[in-house]
Amino acid sequence: MINKNLHATDAAVADVQDGATIMIGGFGPAGQPYALLEALVRHRPRNLTLISNNAGNGDSGLAALLKADCVGKIICSFPRQTDSWIFDDLYRRGRIELELVPQGTLVARIQAAGCGYGGIYTPTGFGTELAAGKETREINGRQYVLEMPLRADFALIEAERGDSWGNLVYRKAARNFGPIMAMAAACTVAEVHFLASPGELDPEAVVTPGIFVQRVVVTDHRTTPLLT
Repeated sequence: MINKNLHATDAAVADVQDGATIMIGGFGPAGQPYALLEALVRHRPRNLTLISNNAGNGDSGLAALLKADCVGKIICSFPRQTDSWIFDDLYRRGRIELELVPQGTLVARIQAAGCGYGGIYTPTGFGTELAAGKETREINGRQYVLEMPLRADFALIEAERGDSWGNLVYRKAARNFGPIMAMAAACTVAEVHFLASPGELDPEAVVTPGIFVQRVVVTDHRTTPLLT
């Protein structure tokens, strides 16, 4: 079996090129791959397209990547929050492009890519500006909008445990977008807090099989504190 464990986050993102499309896991801070994002900031690719749930929190993680002027476009559901001042500033100055996608549609489009579908029909957004220029059709008396799959060159995700084969186990809500993003990217990089030996993980607990993961790196950057 291939050993997918890398010993440094910088090596894990070293081949991310200018103009790449990258999926970033996380529901706000929960499940966000902070260590990989810090490495990406050091690498400094330009004109990235990001696919994520939101547009960053505070000054770290995803927000730091935006602040480093690495991102040309972001596709997300929740670009504005009380602590999204970096995105707000970039957007108001015309320094970043936004594609706003309803959260359910965002999930479905990512899933469509992972499953190999050519697109999905959804009633969400019909009759609004979100449907402008898109194909629509009536199905069983209801109007639907055709949405295209969302694919990426890389997916950066966080998991609680992984093994050198790439099998991943998540912790509670930190799972969020990780499993579907892993399926929709050409190269999935997972940062994990614990590295298990091959065969040590309970197969019943594995959510993302190693076939969808190309690189695993161990970090001590925890975004979801353990309960005591």
